[in-house]
Amino acid sequence: MGLLVGLLVVWVVLIVLGLAIKSLFWLLFVGIVLFVATGVIGFVKRKTLGRN
Repeated sequence: MGLLVGLLVVWVVLIVLGLAIKSLFWLLFVGIVLFVATGVIGFVKRKTLGRN
């Protein structure tokens, strides 16, 4: 669970950097994709392990 939260925080930082620095705008899209993918993977693993 700690790793999942850590990854989500890193992706949020990438999103913020992508918004703040115009030359790094591509980081916004990378951060969004990775944030959503990490969230989905975490949700699926949580359901598979039977945790609520």
